[in-house]
Amino acid sequence: MTAPNSAERRACWGARDELWKCLDDNGDQLSSCQKLQEEFESRCPAQWVKYFAKRRDYLKFKEKMQTEGFKPAEGPQTS
Repeated sequence: MTAPNSAERRACWGARDELWKCLDDNGDQLSSCQKLQEEFESRCPAQWVKYFAKRRDYLKFKEKMQTEGFKPAEGPQTS
C-alpha cells in the first residue's frame, strides 16, 4: 500500500468529518449515517478507518470526563 497523496488525504479527512458530524447530530446512530460511513471507508485506508474510530471513542470519553468528571464504580459496601 502506498501512502495517500495530499488530495486523497483531504478527501479522507473530509469524509471523516462529515461522518462524525452526522453521528453527533444523530446521537451516534450509525444506521442514520450509513451512506457517509461507506463513503468514509471507501476514501480512507483501512488502517486509518480503524484509527479514526478509536480516536473518536477516545475524544468522546475525554469529553465525558471533562463534563461529568470521574465517578468511581460502586463496589460492595464493607462495614
